[in-house]
Amino acid sequence: MTLTEKILARASGKARVSAGENIWVNADVLMTHDVCGPGTIGVFKREFGKNAKVWNRNSVVIIPDHYIFTEDSLSNRNVDILRDFAREQELPYFYDVIDDPNGHWKFDASKGLMKKQYGSNYAGVCHTALPQKGHTRPGEILFGTDSHTCMAGAFNQFATGIGNTDAGFVMGTGKLLIKVPATMRFRLEGKLQPGVMAKDIILQVIGEIGFDGATYRAMQFDGPGVASLSIDDRMTIANMAIEAGGKNGIFQFDARTAEYVDARVKKNGTKSTYEPVEPDADQTFVYETVIDLDKLEPTVACHPDPGQRKKAKELNHIRLDRAYIGSCTGGKTSDFVEFAQVLRGKRVTIDTFGVPATPEIVHDLQTTRWGDRTIWQILEDAGVRMTENAGCSACLGGPVDTFGRMNQAGLKCISATNRNFPGRMGHKESQVFLASPATVAASAIAGKIVDPREYLSN
Repeated sequence: MTLTEKILARASGKARVSAGENIWVNADVLMTHDVCGPGTIGVFKREFGKNAKVWNRNSVVIIPDHYIFTEDSLSNRNVDILRDFAREQELPYFYDVIDDPNGHWKFDASKGLMKKQYGSNYAGVCHTALPQKGHTRPGEILFGTDSHTCMAGAFNQFATGIGNTDAGFVMGTGKLLIKVPATMRFRLEGKLQPGVMAKDIILQVIGEIGFDGATYRAMQFDGPGVASLSIDDRMTIANMAIEAGGKNGIFQFDARTAEYVDARVKKNGTKSTYEPVEPDADQTFVYETVIDLDKLEPTVACHPDPGQRKKAKELNHIRLDRAYIGSCTGGKTSDFVEFAQVLRGKRVTIDTFGVPATPEIVHDLQTTRWGDRTIWQILEDAGVRMTENAGCSACLGGPVDTFGRMNQAGLKCISATNRNFPGRMGHKESQVFLASPATVAASAIAGKIVDPREYLSN
């Protein structure tokens, strides 16, 4: 069996499962957020009763993160709905925006979008916060009401997005009926060259198979090249499995996985036991290919979908209005470090927005120093508009007052985020070009799409 099949077999209590088989599996964690959480709660109460209790209060994780730092009253209300439910159910893993468990969330526009407006328990973008807070463990099943839940596959687990109805059922029973996906294998060999990042790997893959090329399939990333990838790198790749239509993305388990998970569960006091899976020698795939990391070049996914792959050096004719770094995919500490490495000592020539994924990452950037300047200061010196309000922000558009949102027709933005369908980051007639943090930084300097290797001489 493949990695995905072995996890699903274990979760279903079967010795073996095969692609196409319909099975009931036991969930280990259910995650929801402010966009889908109220709907999921509504389904749960409708189907199980107003006074019903969740199947396991230690297995439900609620992370408001999407439409947070906005004056929109309905978005603010959604966070209050989550708080009421968490209090009613006595859920220990509700990462509230405010510290008062009986309070109400309201964004204060008078304080602006740049300075911190959250309490001590706020966690930021759910997909980045889940591993940081110790909720991702090898060999487990994670369901989340968000398509990019597959990011947790970086930790050798089956992680996938589900809808509100399915989530309401899981909330009440801890189980879900799913079809075992067939597995596509992407064997990584070699090592990335300077200026090339994990984002370039997944953009290469999606460009090769198409944005629907892995529809309802597991994307397994293994091979000797994985050893050279950091946990952040693996998260970036697994995150965008959904951009190829994948049911999930998954990585093999190794010492780096163990090191990260062990440290995080210990720090947060979450469940510390887990059982990773290794593939069988006779595993079979519906598709196999080898990705030679040594030969990859900086890559861009052009408007209007993630499958429109081009090399960055082929797109010098595309003038840009905006650059953006952030989200679960591109807002991690290592993403900003690579971004700053390109920008250090230079200035951006277009509007450039930086949104760290979590408060922990904000702290990293504001305390890590290069010489006499912090990374945060280096970015601000370069002209980047950095916000302390970690969250999804303009990655998915949001209300019109969302930080970095594109509110005008015709704007062209190069972004380290994960999705670029029309209207994704705001106006439906704007255009988004997906790229690595390094490519975004170089392009912000040039005012057009460029190969970041031109800016790495220092």
